[in-house]
Amino acid sequence: MTTDTSDTVSLTTQFDGLQDAFLSTPYLPINKRITLLKNLRLRIVELEEELVDAVSKDFGYRTAFDTLLGDILPTVQTLAHIIKKLPNWSKPSNRAVGLSLWPSKVSVTYQPKGVVGVIAPWNYPIQLAIVPVVTAIAAGNRVMLKLSEFTPHTNVVLEKLFSAEIQEHCKVIQGGSEVASEFSSLPFAHLLFTGSTAVGKLVMASASHNLTPVTLELGGKSPVIITEQADIKKAAQTLLFGKMANAGQICVAPDYVLVPQALEHQLIQQLCELYKKHFKEGVEGKNLTSIISDAHYKRLTGYLAQAQELGATIVKPLEQNQQDAEKHRMGLHIVTQVSDEMQLMQDELFGPILPIMSYNKLDDAIDYIKQHHHPLALYILGQDKSAQDYIIKQTLSGTVAVNDTLVQVTADDVPFGGVGHSGMGHYHGKEGFLTFSHAKNTLVSGSFNPRVGMLLKQSNVLIKLLKWLYIK
Repeated sequence: MTTDTSDTVSLTTQFDGLQDAFLSTPYLPINKRITLLKNLRLRIVELEEELVDAVSKDFGYRTAFDTLLGDILPTVQTLAHIIKKLPNWSKPSNRAVGLSLWPSKVSVTYQPKGVVGVIAPWNYPIQLAIVPVVTAIAAGNRVMLKLSEFTPHTNVVLEKLFSAEIQEHCKVIQGGSEVASEFSSLPFAHLLFTGSTAVGKLVMASASHNLTPVTLELGGKSPVIITEQADIKKAAQTLLFGKMANAGQICVAPDYVLVPQALEHQLIQQLCELYKKHFKEGVEGKNLTSIISDAHYKRLTGYLAQAQELGATIVKPLEQNQQDAEKHRMGLHIVTQVSDEMQLMQDELFGPILPIMSYNKLDDAIDYIKQHHHPLALYILGQDKSAQDYIIKQTLSGTVAVNDTLVQVTADDVPFGGVGHSGMGHYHGKEGFLTFSHAKNTLVSGSFNPRVGMLLKQSNVLIKLLKWLYIK
């Protein structure tokens, strides 16, 4: 039904099959698209328990809470939103024609692009696979979906999900880096990649050979600014949720914190107290998701070791149960006295490590952010409205959340995407529909059209009229 690395059906053959299917029905009726999406939504609900179990196996252990809150609920919610809004999104957009083109009418019609490629990551293997796929299908496209090789158990369930009728509209591909490289070189009408900036560059370079437009959902180091008048306990609570959800393995997870120097000690103290309260058993607890693999676990412990060698201080909220190398589990590690020479201040962390830096003036914190690549998310914690507005205007980021973390990504009716090194393009909501659609300039003239005859005659009257209208 679908392919994996052992399947003899080539990627090119599958692409050609989907391309032929698209060309035979280049505009799938809206009601047909909605039926497909409704059926897919029902299947996700039916497979909920299998999906939760499968993702947990892939991670070594993942809380059902993380899978439900971060994967299944946003996916089902997105589908419901698309189903409701699609008839309106797909309507032609009437535009002003202007006197020079009267009596014609002009509009923008939204047309499917063709076969869309989606490369999904491992950290949210359900949501980040399904949401772009259903958005592309909503726009009328066919889709090839490349799943992560790090989530084999989840992939089996996703293949079940994309079986039956939906299989004619979305083919599921499995395999490692070689398959991913071949996949990104296919002549897609559009290609969406979610993952690291380094791999995103390779995907974009490969797609460029076919002039394939790309949407890159990357990541980077998403900062948190705590303002002077912040309620530190509330700020710590919000921060802890953002950092510990999915063990920090989220592209919009808070990556480092900028806090007023006078509040730094209080923040660390509150973080430790809250961690002891909510994660009192540390890595032995059932509410802490594992790091996806041994390699990623070693990467994180390497960051901590190098930072300590270079003078950083590591604060562990618990005296024990902070790490388990065998099960690749890690609790919260707060790191202070950090510097840019440390690897943990250069790479996206993707784990439960939280560097904290203090500042004297708000402009110092803003300048630090501006001196680095634009982040995918920026978080502001504090009640000072003028400070909030000032930070938002002075910084450039993919998303912003004030007195909250992570959840801005789940807002259905707004676009999601990065800027610069954190990505390009948008999906989610209407912007997602537009990303996977071709906006076609459509001019319609009726039987009464004196303009053509006047243009053929190169009429002086017409020239004088146009000059009087537009050249003054």
